[in-house]
Amino acid sequence: MIPGLPEEIGNECLTRFHYSTHSLAVQVCRRWRELLQSKELYYHRTGYTQKAACLIQSLKCDSDPDGSKPVGPPRYGITAFEAVSGTWGRADPVPKYPDGLPLFCQITSCEGKILVMGGWDPTNYEAVRHVFIYEFTTQRRRQGKQMPETRSFFAAAWEYDARMDEWQELKPMSEERDECQGVMTGSEFWVLSGYRTYNQGQFEGSTEVMDLETGKWVRVEEAWKASQCPRSCVGVGKEKKLFSWADCDSAIRVGVCSTPWESGHLCLDQLIRVVQQGSFWLINKLESSTP
Repeated sequence: MIPGLPEEIGNECLTRFHYSTHSLAVQVCRRWRELLQSKELYYHRTGYTQKAACLIQSLKCDSDPDGSKPVGPPRYGITAFEAVSGTWGRADPVPKYPDGLPLFCQITSCEGKILVMGGWDPTNYEAVRHVFIYEFTTQRRRQGKQMPETRSFFAAAWEYDARMDEWQELKPMSEERDECQGVMTGSEFWVLSGYRTYNQGQFEGSTEVMDLETGKWVRVEEAWKASQCPRSCVGVGKEKKLFSWADCDSAIRVGVCSTPWESGHLCLDQLIRVVQQGSFWLINKLESSTP
């Protein structure tokens, strides 16, 4: 793998490469390319993987002559923050949407990849079925198989296999939930709060939980504060107790966005505050929350 070094040591060296160097390292030789792009390396890197918090952030827009207000529709891109180095970076735009991501699209991660799904076309505001996958190891984007249906403000309905590029319909919940929040905790998928169409804006306190092993849904009452929007501010504490980051600090204003870290846990030191200017501040310092 590396001349002069035993195979095992060569592999260990490659596992410690920063993901930003992979696009160059894969050009060294075929063996390096096959290893660096393999899922085996991804799991072998456990403990050495560089972690980044990825968020959809507003992009700078043109302003009117006096600079008092933006001109044109809002534009969004993906921003990545590395806690170890304290650096921010911007992912390259999606080729299909060079001027900004679809409005209300959803973002999630899977095995070193960032997936962007659904939302509204920023030019005509029509809901879309697009799936875009950003590979951190190659720093390239590719388009995945489209969602079976258009979606915005969504959390559950279908399951996407990023390896096979296939969609599978899940068993339905007992009721529809607009503007709900999906949260993974252990082997369970929680669809939190939301409201029915005829109850516009009246968020419920109940949630529905799917056991990923059995595929069955269970309804849980009073899991969330009724009338409170759960979007982007759900925390999972000890014994799977749910809470809102917005209730943790009186200094939080306008809106709040939290991001998982390490083994899926969230802590106040890792809370990211969103203010009117669309900027992000980190409260105190980022610390590992691994037990």
